[in-house]
Amino acid sequence: MEPNTNTPRLFFLDWLRILAFGLLVFYHVGMYYVSWDWHVKSPAASDAIEPLMMLSSPWRMGLLFLISGAALAHALTAKAQPDGTFFRRRSVRLLWPLLFGMLVIVPPQSYFEVVDKLNYSGSYLDFWPAYLRGYEGFCRIEEGHRRCLTLPTWNHLWFLPYLWVYTGLALLLMRWAPRSLAWGSQAIAKRSGSALFLILLGLVPLALARFMLIGFKVTHNLHWDWYTHAQYLCLFLLGFLLARAGDGLWQAMARLRWLALLCALGTWGLLMLYFKTYADQPPPDALRYTMRMLWAAMQWWALLAACGFARLWLNFDSPLRQRLSAAVFCVYILHQSVIVVLSQALKPWGLPALPEALLLILLTFILCGLGYALARRLPAPLALALGVEKMPSSSARQAVPVGVKI
Repeated sequence: MEPNTNTPRLFFLDWLRILAFGLLVFYHVGMYYVSWDWHVKSPAASDAIEPLMMLSSPWRMGLLFLISGAALAHALTAKAQPDGTFFRRRSVRLLWPLLFGMLVIVPPQSYFEVVDKLNYSGSYLDFWPAYLRGYEGFCRIEEGHRRCLTLPTWNHLWFLPYLWVYTGLALLLMRWAPRSLAWGSQAIAKRSGSALFLILLGLVPLALARFMLIGFKVTHNLHWDWYTHAQYLCLFLLGFLLARAGDGLWQAMARLRWLALLCALGTWGLLMLYFKTYADQPPPDALRYTMRMLWAAMQWWALLAACGFARLWLNFDSPLRQRLSAAVFCVYILHQSVIVVLSQALKPWGLPALPEALLLILLTFILCGLGYALARRLPAPLALALGVEKMPSSSARQAVPVGVKI
């Protein structure tokens, strides 16, 4: 089986991307109610829903990078401009929303964080100039260490600079090592009929990353985040190779969907048992390393299942897909700030956690949808800052190529 660099449009990747960004809203609302560190915390925060959060925590961002790599491969196949022009357009598409987001969208998150955690009493108008000039005095003691809030920051927008760097690396590989990339896609295509090969394809590099780099904490600091890079750059490049391996590869994933799903769920159950059993005591070293392998296995098997089910059930176009695909980047940019601000607005109401969470989810989608509708009516530079690329009406009616928006 030869790799196919002119594969037809894979609509299921668009649907997966839409669902993955939608999942972020649910996940970040959940972060308000769990005991894990986040920008603000509900008075009702506990460990009650943490096992549910762990169902998606190992793989949700990996799915976005896998899709982004596949999207880049398809965009490069369809592009009609030189690599330099393509990269400049992609840089504007990613870095202008990042800059605007850091200056305008993200600051409310940091403001309510210092209000919630440090009892800051100043107004937002007092805080914003300090945020912009990189004030270093918002600090607290955690586990015996003085930790200060880094300002300005990109918070949830960290995905954009990482994707920009990975895109640049992929373009360099396309220029400097095209035969190696073609060989990789060809090797995957030839072995896609082997269930064992697909089961192990992403597991091995993810497990190696966890074994070798787990000592590096996840920082979302671009130049010192080696464990994160080992995971997500691997998945981005893997998505790039998968997209060039032909549709037979995605069909093979569809055949393995149930096995991959059951394996992912079984692994999740074992991980939850492990965390509960050793919550207050150190585990044996052999068991710790086994659990690292299982974490990587859950990451890959969940991705395999997601791609398999999507290939079978979602490989179709519709006007809804086109509208959601155009809106999802804007929703991503806005959603976390909307969640943080809404959570603080609802806090005085004293609602029970479940109805408050459902209201947060509903209002977040509504307000982000309204934000997208407003962005479509803004001048092109401001619209692009919110993730909306203005197009002539004739081209807006055409199918949007997968991955063009991110």
